[in-house]
Amino acid sequence: MADLVIAPPAPAGRSPASWRGLWIAPPLVVLAAIFFYPFGLIALQALGGGTDSSTHTLTLANFAAVLHSRQFLSGLYHTIAIAVSASAGCLVLGFVFSLVIAFVPFPGARFVGRLIDTFIALPTFLVALAFTFVYGSAGLLNQSLMTFFHLSLPPVDFLYTQWGVVLSEVTVYTPFIMRPLLACFSQIDNAQIEVASSLGAKPLRIIRQIILPAALPALLAGGSLCLLLTVNEFGIVLFIGAKDVITLPLLIYGKAIQEFDYTTACVIAVINIALSLGLYACYRTVVSLCGGRRAALG
Repeated sequence: MADLVIAPPAPAGRSPASWRGLWIAPPLVVLAAIFFYPFGLIALQALGGGTDSSTHTLTLANFAAVLHSRQFLSGLYHTIAIAVSASAGCLVLGFVFSLVIAFVPFPGARFVGRLIDTFIALPTFLVALAFTFVYGSAGLLNQSLMTFFHLSLPPVDFLYTQWGVVLSEVTVYTPFIMRPLLACFSQIDNAQIEVASSLGAKPLRIIRQIILPAALPALLAGGSLCLLLTVNEFGIVLFIGAKDVITLPLLIYGKAIQEFDYTTACVIAVINIALSLGLYACYRTVVSLCGGRRAALG
């Protein structure tokens, strides 16, 4: 017969559940100090209240003015266009590269897979710097072409456009697609592929009917994460300095640091935060649905 374990009595006047509930207080205090309080000041400034609400009237007039300004609409358009284009490029390239690494045997495949983890840890501006050295006006490619063909102007100038920003972000964030895809491909039973191939199925049919359905949850989760990250990308856009390409993060920086228009900067920041939280909610929803689907299939 098992020995009985008698728990020590709880302190008088307070139950163990109430003591455990106090552990939530320190994280809430830290979160309030480093997030809620600064965000509250930003929201108060955006609503026209400043730091002293007794001398200001809270109003939505600042939001109305910003939402109707051409500069904000242009920034919102560039932010969404770049984020969607970069996320689509990441999905396509990530899927193709992951297929090659996972299902096409070649020397060094394992090393390439490990290298992806290292690439994720690198700061984003390094890619923009590398692209500037290679594709910039004074980069290796332009200097070589100008010398070889005796040109007076750089023939390659896509880097300082919206597509240069998209290409840089695709290069940076494609590993965020490949990492979950490679993990997903490692769980696919190779017997299914071998049986389908022995029955005469072509590679494209195997990809469409076997690999793609299994990879769909990873694609959706990775694509949602890339969309969230590219919407808030600041370093690449600032470092490349693309002409007439102003995104919301860059617009906030310009209004606050260069023009000292803190009210407009706070309004745009609140809108950008709302957009980011909405995308994050979509990302969490997709991850939860994908997890439920995997559990149901498993």
